[in-house]
Order: sequence, then structure tokens, then C-alpha cells
Amino acid sequence: MKYVVIVSHGMLAPGLHDAVKMLAGEDSPEVLSTSLLNGMGADEYADNFRKLISVVGPEDEIILFADLVGGSPLSFAANVLAEEGLLGRTLMIGGMNLPLVLTTVLSKDMMELEDIKTEILPDAVEGLKVFEVVAEESADDDI
Repeated sequence: MKYVVIVSHGMLAPGLHDAVKMLAGEDSPEVLSTSLLNGMGADEYADNFRKLISVVGPEDEIILFADLVGGSPLSFAANVLAEEGLLGRTLMIGGMNLPLVLTTVLSKDMMELEDIKTEILPDAVEGLKVFEVVAEESADDDI
């Protein structure tokens, strides 16, 4: 199984997890999330993360999404993954958004970790667009 694990500062990870469940279906036990909350220490966060990934088996893989590259949630998670011997079976991506995580959740079982890196990640970058609304002038505006 491929697990999608979402980590962040504050409530971003649980909020993103909730949105993914809403769009991909409530029954997604392979999607997990945890957060580094304000005032939480590194040890408490690491313990929470360790408990979260305790369901990962010896044949499973992890796709880890974090809010910031180099941020504490990703750094602490990487340390735990290393301690648990899971780094070799983990793809870590920093700078997440809903389209990226949702596409990964929906496509992960049909792709290898390398495919996710080479196909889904560039698609997510291409999906970032400026949204502009152009109002048309009506004849009433000329009066």
C-alpha cells in the first residue's frame, strides 16, 4: 500500500486532509495527517508522527507532503522516518497544495514513486494560474 502522509505547521495538514476526504471519499485509511501546533515541542510532535506511521508495514511506501521545505514538521518527520528505516521507501515533497495532494491520492496506486515525482509534481506546478474575472460593460453603463 502507498500511504499519503500530510504534515504542517498549525491546522493546515488536518484541513487539507479533510478537503481530500471530501473530494476523494471519506473511506481513505491510507491518507494520514498530523500537525506541529503552536507551543508543541519537537519530542511531542515526533511521538505523534511515530504513532501516525505505525500502520505502515514492511512492504508499504510513503508519499509525505509538508507545507514547507526545511520546516520543522518535515525535518522532524524525516528524522522519525530515518529512525524507523523508512526513508528508502518514502517520497518527500515540500510546498503542498490541494490539487497536488488530491491528484496523488487518486493516482498513487497506478504509479511508482518516481512517476509521482516526474509526472504529478510538474502538473501541480502547471496548475497554478492567476484567476481573473473580466466584467463586461453593459449598455446601461453608457447613460
